[in-house]
Amino acid sequence: MQMHIGQTVEIIYQDKAGNFTQRKIEVNGIREDRIRATCLTTGSARVFLSANILSWQPVREKRHA
Repeated sequence: MQMHIGQTVEIIYQDKAGNFTQRKIEVNGIREDRIRATCLTTGSARVFLSANILSWQPVREKRHA
């Protein structure tokens, strides 16, 4: 995911309580096993543990005709 710093990524994440969420984040930085990002759903800064990201994919920007 290092190459996606500054880009929007969609993740499926399991929090420490065992809840699953699907969200879009803008990756701000990565250090060791932690991903600093802005959650685009809430607009808040978050830190995600990479081990708890179950799936991710880059979000492709829509092209306008």
